[in-house]
Amino acid sequence: MMLKELRIQKGLSQKECADYLGMTVRNYQNYENDAQKVSTARYNAIYQKVENYSANNITPAVSASASFNTNVVTGEPLRLFYKTVAKFKKRKCFEQLKRFVTGDYSGKICILYGLRRTGKTTLLFQMLGELQVNEAAYIKTQVTDTMSDLSKDLTTLHNMGCKYVFIDEITLLDDFIDTAAVLSDVFSMMGMKIVVSGTDSLGFAMANRDELYDRNIMIHTSFISFKEYARLLGLRSVDKYIEYGGTLKMENMSFDDPDYMLDDVSFRDDESTRKYIDTAISRNIQHTLKNDNGGEYFNELRALYENGELTNIINRIVENMGHRFLLSVIEDRFKSHDLGSVKNLLLHDAPNERAYVLNAVDTQTIIERLKHIIDVKEKEETRVKVTPEHIEKVKKYLVLLDLIVNCPIRYESGKTEEYYVFSQPGMRYSIAKALVYSLIQDEYFKSVSEKDKDYIITKILEDIKGRMLEDIVLLEVTKVLPKNKVAFKFKFDIGGEFDMVIFDKSAYTCKVYEIKHSDKAVKEQARYLLDENKCDIIEHKYGKITQKCVLYRGDDTTIDGVEYKNVERFLMGL
Repeated sequence: MMLKELRIQKGLSQKECADYLGMTVRNYQNYENDAQKVSTARYNAIYQKVENYSANNITPAVSASASFNTNVVTGEPLRLFYKTVAKFKKRKCFEQLKRFVTGDYSGKICILYGLRRTGKTTLLFQMLGELQVNEAAYIKTQVTDTMSDLSKDLTTLHNMGCKYVFIDEITLLDDFIDTAAVLSDVFSMMGMKIVVSGTDSLGFAMANRDELYDRNIMIHTSFISFKEYARLLGLRSVDKYIEYGGTLKMENMSFDDPDYMLDDVSFRDDESTRKYIDTAISRNIQHTLKNDNGGEYFNELRALYENGELTNIINRIVENMGHRFLLSVIEDRFKSHDLGSVKNLLLHDAPNERAYVLNAVDTQTIIERLKHIIDVKEKEETRVKVTPEHIEKVKKYLVLLDLIVNCPIRYESGKTEEYYVFSQPGMRYSIAKALVYSLIQDEYFKSVSEKDKDYIITKILEDIKGRMLEDIVLLEVTKVLPKNKVAFKFKFDIGGEFDMVIFDKSAYTCKVYEIKHSDKAVKEQARYLLDENKCDIIEHKYGKITQKCVLYRGDDTTIDGVEYKNVERFLMGL
């Protein structure tokens, strides 16, 4: 029996089923209309839940005769929401959420925000599991709702004795930015604990600018460290973190959180990545621009989005090895930095024929295919003239979203240079996978032996993983260091660099690191750490070197006084 037939046989509406499952009606309709596109396991799970729902005669949260104007869930169904997430471990930020819910924050609301698939709805459901269901309510807002509708429902809930209200995806309300203060100034002052969530981080920032200024507690979910990722998913593989890090879904994993029940892996392939970047970032910006009636701060980006050119800027910066927010990065002819890097690396395999394979392929066609996959355009293909102001606004937005963190590079000459690290590694790695996909379509590459093809593809992916691992370590160390310490990459005037220096400004000492993706301990990896001239330059600037260390994927050991430490254990220990 099909799901639709079961529902009709039991006398249930789509809305009743959707409310019971904590979904939108549209998402529930996808199960009924597109069963062939949904995995058998997921379809069967939903079918069984609807069967149990009717068999147990559970009262729907919202019925046709309900007095609510929005999708309000109260009572026993809230227990069912918690059951769907009870097996999941809690995010570190859950304790912040719990402190707000159980503490004294009269006149304030809690804002839970971050990119898609970072566990916002799961956090709400987990919090519901620690409350009395007769004192709580969950509201799933839709684009057709208004703040007026929501206010009426909050008044009804208050009269019912409801103390805790969790409002999911509140930034879908067109008038949220300009009317958000009613939540803190009215309902919070009436004694209700209100937690709102949404992916539209910029929308929250705009509301915080005026309406919610100093009247909110902000909890951000976008950044998921390796340590937290490993704890939540039961993994300790830095490679898996590089490939999928940034969201709480993985390929071949059943992590069926309620945030996006119908979505698959964010960075599974080129199309899912392009869709994720477009919906999670570009549309996020556009939604706020459309609804921000009171300000024009980000309005320079409106024309870019409306002409489909905002993703072009974001992806060019993500692909650029320096992640530089420069006009030249956007306007110059696009070329794959990953492809160029591996071409040079392969030359070390000479005289073996595979050393020259990437010089014989049709590079132009490969690049054109890659541009199409990641939605990159050349200057003459765009309608909007990009300015430095556009780029600056994109940068400021990505900072607000916690998607990028500036980890400046220091030079021997004394100058510093901005260096932005992306906090979602899976987004960056997906571009490398898109390059591989483009390469294997090339006719000459198809003629190469399978052994050499595998070797070259591995070389491409290993190269990008190596550079990404450096960024991951630098970012995560930067985020946890106390104020008296600072971490940075250091470059020497005569060439060479230390991947990371940790400078203790109080003790005037430092530690120096090389970061390698290899699982083999090789003396060559420490050549700069063993270079006395380079170490003298560092000690002159930052004091005595107290540790020389190579972080890599192998076992802990020591070679010539240099410590070799496992990078996964290092990250877990932060």
